[in-house]
Parts: sequence; C-alpha cells; structure tokens
Amino acid sequence: PKEFKTLTSRKLSILASPAMKYLRDRGITRKDVFKWKMGYADEGPYKDRIIIPSFNPQGELDYFVSRTYTDSFRKYLNPKVKHDTIVFNELFLDWDKDITIVEGVFDAVVAGNAIPILTSTLRENSYPFQTIVKKTDKVYLALDPDASHKEDIICQSFKKYGLDVFKIEASPYQDVGSMSKEEFKRRKENAVLMSKKAFLMRKMMKGFVRV
Repeated sequence: PKEFKTLTSRKLSILASPAMKYLRDRGITRKDVFKWKMGYADEGPYKDRIIIPSFNPQGELDYFVSRTYTDSFRKYLNPKVKHDTIVFNELFLDWDKDITIVEGVFDAVVAGNAIPILTSTLRENSYPFQTIVKKTDKVYLALDPDASHKEDIICQSFKKYGLDVFKIEASPYQDVGSMSKEEFKRRKENAVLMSKKAFLMRKMMKGFVRV
C-alpha cells in the first residue's frame, strides 16, 4: 500500500512503537523483521496494521498480508488477489531444505523455510500445490488444530503425487505462530511420517473409524 512504512530502518518514528511492541509480544525479533521486510501503516485503509510483503522468484511484489495490532474487528485485510495463484515469498524459499506448510504468515515466521497457504485448504490445481509437487519430494504439514480434516485431505493429495508427508502436531497451541521457535523445532524433530497405517490410526483417534 502507498501508506507502507518500513520497520527495518534503524531510526523509526515514534508512531512505529505500537507496531514494534506487538511484534515483540509475539516473540518476533529484529532479525525476523529484516528477513520478512515487515512494515506498518499509520494512516489510510491499512492504518494500525503490520504489513508483510511477498515477492515472486523475479523479486517482484506479488502479494502482501496486513494484520491489525489493535482491536479492529477485521484481523486481516489483504489485497484482492487470489492467494492460490502465488507462493508467498517464493523468492526466499530454499527448495533444497525442508519445506513446511502452514496457514498464516506469522506461522511461517516461526517455522522458518515455510509456505503460508493463507487458508486451511490447498487445491490440487492451485499454483502453490503444483509448485510444491514439482520442486520437492517431502513436505511437513503444520496447520491449525481446528483444520485437521482439511489437513488430512491435503496430506492425501500430496501422497497421490508420491510425496512423503510429515505431520507436525500444533495442539494444544492455537497455531504455529503461538509457539516459540525452539518449541516448533522440537515438534518438527518429532514429526510423524503419514504412512497408510499412521493415517488410519489418526482417523481412529478422531473417531472417524469405529472398531
């Protein structure tokens, strides 16, 4: 947005203080702010929001996410672009390392080398899904606990394309963004490969299969 002001500057306006406090309270460091090119707006339609831009492989801005740091009833206010046509911050992804799929951008900040799908669904014909299956043979899934059914569908879709899928348990946290990076790392190290047996066991535990 034209009102965007960077938070990466060494000298920030006093108006940036509430935005920086919000990020600190979430455990987000100055290093994270620089890595994700975070900014904010103190006027206009994105007033009192953290703004995180996304860049395509050519380094061009292709999307952004804005999240309120006040009591606005609209938590997120994003541009009118179909988010399933882009891989958020594809420019900075390292496909030679583990790829983790999460829901939101703040989840991705904690997870590191991650793709926020910005929803709890991932369609097979979407650009993010097709890009993932072309560029890697293994993914980690770390969606919010209340999206477990949709997570199962995504898991099965990836497995149809021959990918190994590992499940990272987020519960009892609300989401990955609520964890510390150390906690997420520990949970990733204990991620479960979603084999056919593990998938059936997961369904049984949720009561989808009765024995």
